[in-house]
Amino acid sequence: MGTATYALALGSNRRSRFGSPTRTIDAALGAIGGVRAVSPVMRTAAMGPSSRAYANAVALVASDEDPPAMLARVKAIERAFGRRRGRRWGARVIDIDLVLWSGGAWAGPGLTVPHPAYRERDFVLCPLVAVAPGWRDPVGGRTPRQLLALVDRRAGRP
Repeated sequence: MGTATYALALGSNRRSRFGSPTRTIDAALGAIGGVRAVSPVMRTAAMGPSSRAYANAVALVASDEDPPAMLARVKAIERAFGRRRGRRWGARVIDIDLVLWSGGAWAGPGLTVPHPAYRERDFVLCPLVAVAPGWRDPVGGRTPRQLLALVDRRAGRP
């Protein structure tokens, strides 16, 4: 496999040894390496039971790794940063998701790319539009900009 590009979604809503959630995202990007582009960090309301707002960003990362190897690497970074498994959608130091991969779709044990829920999440789509507005979803063919317009329409936003 040659060099691939990944769109990784990063989120944080708890302070870490690196400082604020925004600084934690910056530190995670440094640990990931191969970063080619990073969206501005967005502040978004929490989903589910957490009451703390999130800092969210999307990064385009170049890597020679296949999707399972990239997943293993970002999960190791999450653990090194203090991420602990717990309540779904609870407060967390760092969350890193594989959203898209330049190789198209991937399905295997514990991993599906594109991320199954990214098409409905404005906190992923807004920063994704900032760094890769023309990237086409390998399943439906829509761009992040088109997907975001659908989310906005469903939410009743102009």
